[in-house]
Amino acid sequence: MTTPAGSGAGFGSVSWWGLSPALDLQAESPPVDPDSQTDAEHETPQLDVLLLGSVDGRHLLRTLACAKLWSPRRFRFYVLESNLEAVARHMLIFSLVVEDPEKMGLQERSETFLEVWGNALLRPPVAAFVRAQANHLAQLVPEPDRLAKQLPWISLGALKFHERDALEAVFRFWASEEKGPAAFPMSRLWDSRLRHYLGSRYDARRGVSDWDLHMKLHDRGARVIHIREFRRWRDTGVAFELRDSSAYHVPNRTLASGRLLNHRGERVAARGYWGDIATGPFVAFGIEADDESLLRTSNGQPIKNAGEITQHNVTELFRALTAWERPRASEVDPMEVPGEEDGTRERAAAGPEFFTVHFLPLHSSQTLHHKTCYKEQFQLLYVACGMVHLLSPELGACVAPGGHLIVELARYLVDLRQEQLQAFTARVRELAQAAGFAPQPGARPSETFARFYKSRNSAPDCTNLVEESRPPTPEVLAPPPGLLAPASGVLVPASGVLVPSHEATNPPSEDLTQPLQGGTPPP
Repeated sequence: MTTPAGSGAGFGSVSWWGLSPALDLQAESPPVDPDSQTDAEHETPQLDVLLLGSVDGRHLLRTLACAKLWSPRRFRFYVLESNLEAVARHMLIFSLVVEDPEKMGLQERSETFLEVWGNALLRPPVAAFVRAQANHLAQLVPEPDRLAKQLPWISLGALKFHERDALEAVFRFWASEEKGPAAFPMSRLWDSRLRHYLGSRYDARRGVSDWDLHMKLHDRGARVIHIREFRRWRDTGVAFELRDSSAYHVPNRTLASGRLLNHRGERVAARGYWGDIATGPFVAFGIEADDESLLRTSNGQPIKNAGEITQHNVTELFRALTAWERPRASEVDPMEVPGEEDGTRERAAAGPEFFTVHFLPLHSSQTLHHKTCYKEQFQLLYVACGMVHLLSPELGACVAPGGHLIVELARYLVDLRQEQLQAFTARVRELAQAAGFAPQPGARPSETFARFYKSRNSAPDCTNLVEESRPPTPEVLAPPPGLLAPASGVLVPASGVLVPSHEATNPPSEDLTQPLQGGTPPP
């Protein structure tokens, strides 16, 4: 899709946050089957979930936070992303989740998460935390034994060696202080993306923001997003302003990603911002709440905005996660917890006993079914709207009979018109049917998610249906066109210049030239 005066590719080609509210995956999974889902060693029902493009870990966090509402169950999450920077952000988020509460309190952890996750610019203390954590993770990635000991809930064993090397390089870039903001000029990158996206409408960007918010996001159910926070995010990339605006000036390097682009006839490694500049990170935690009082209205207007609701929801998530991280003394045998005798308690490594996050190789969705450990292994498959084109019979073969499929729809993509959203939904149904799924009977109607199940006698022929399940043409919107077109922005190539990303073939303008030592290997 193109707008009258711009690219129309506001979603970008890299996802940093989800475009749907966080789900409790236990509520979406089929009922527990003790015969097939009980772990022999622990005698506890086990839930295996495969997630394609979950990007920000919101579904995992909500599932873990809600675990105490259900019968005891072990979780094995298998995460497949389109780039290694998303894998690195997953690891950073989970390292923040398990941070010792004695070192970082609940409010500080919640605010740090919001800034790292959704802001283009950070406060200096948050940037220092990112550098410290990134340096620590960079040391753990090449040493599997140390990683297994210190972060037992994270598994990188399935990644290829060159992917682990690239993942380490991502963390090294985050941890580097060399050249400071000049190494990743986020404000300039953001403005360049915005200019290319809006075209001649750039000077009227406030009016464009008002239109997109009131005529699109509000009409599609996100009425709690306030115009001031939406404008601020569109202009600066700062979605959650928890302190004075002048405090946010350090570029958020976790939003950088690398690409190989053509420049003057040569392929160069470039680093830039290729993410969303149209919708924002407000949808994931900011438009729904378990506390209905947050969604009340007064004189037809919401009493809380999306930023306030997001902060409340994230704080409650971290509060619940802290509860299972550090159990009460009455719940734990003192003989099993080091440090109990002197009245102190060291954090128990809850990962292996409760959940494990396995990161799968990039571009492996069509080959997983060749391994017996993945064939008919998963009780739940989640596919983000940017990964719908990967839904195929090969992927369906990894889901156990009776398993469920949840597909994120493109409801909150502001660049898509209503007829395009309907075409996208129809295409999702076609791909799900070709992969061996059928609509869930009795599933509640939703414009945000499409829900399917795999019949117990369903066994699609991967060889016969593979042609039918290939990605549709761009006109059919699978994936949305914003995910196929290169996102605009200023690039920071390894060669040491900044070039505009449009076509990536024009020579760099003199005022955008910046030196750069070393580049992040593109995924």
